[in-house]
Amino acid sequence: MSIFDTHAHLDDSAFAGDFNKVLERARAAGVALILNVGFDLESSAAAVGLAGKYREIYAAVGIHPHEAAGAGPDYLAELERLAAHHKAVAIGEIGLDYYRDLSPRRVQKKVFLEQLELAKKLGKPVIIHDRDAHGDVMDILRRAAPGLAGGVMHCYSGSWEMARESISLGFYISLAGPVTYPNAVRLKDLAARLPEEYLLVETDAPYLAPQAFRGKRNEPAFVVHTVGEIARLRKKDPEYIAKITAENGRRLFRID
Repeated sequence: MSIFDTHAHLDDSAFAGDFNKVLERARAAGVALILNVGFDLESSAAAVGLAGKYREIYAAVGIHPHEAAGAGPDYLAELERLAAHHKAVAIGEIGLDYYRDLSPRRVQKKVFLEQLELAKKLGKPVIIHDRDAHGDVMDILRRAAPGLAGGVMHCYSGSWEMARESISLGFYISLAGPVTYPNAVRLKDLAARLPEEYLLVETDAPYLAPQAFRGKRNEPAFVVHTVGEIARLRKKDPEYIAKITAENGRRLFRID
């Protein structure tokens, strides 16, 4: 298989002790591409650094809603500078998080909107983080979608109806380890029904390990479990799901 893990955080300290072995296991599992996603300026710079060093790693740069309150006055200029790297392919992850509310909601919305405008300016797709904020995320995307170069709803957790509207706005739907959980009935239904041309897979490593490793550190090699479960639900070969989701990811992020 040749798999594209479209969302990971390989610069996380969880990988400090065995980073090279993590990459070796990913390659052995058939993971050909990994998109390393920033959540603040420091991690965005680290993502770009890794992309410059490793052939299979690409970068996304952005300010996560948790970090919105700490975004300084010059953060957009710094993101634009980082996004100029030839392997920086998206703005993300950006969005809203009302589960933890680590930044005030009005600030989250402001920073989200500013980064959507930056993505339009740069012609780059966006990676959307949405946790317990479906209504406000969709309201903002309805207004902002015109002019965007597409995007992805990362680690999707919404309804079928929201997925359909997201697709109509030009967004892909990415599924992660939770689709393998036995009680994830709604996610399994989505995995079976989503149009294949808008389907992506990811790990969100080191978070959200699939059922076989639940409670442990996640890593890109484990994406094969997500691919396998989606294949089972759609009654397809895992190789086919790997191929189509990798093609979708390359198309969205404009990777040859």
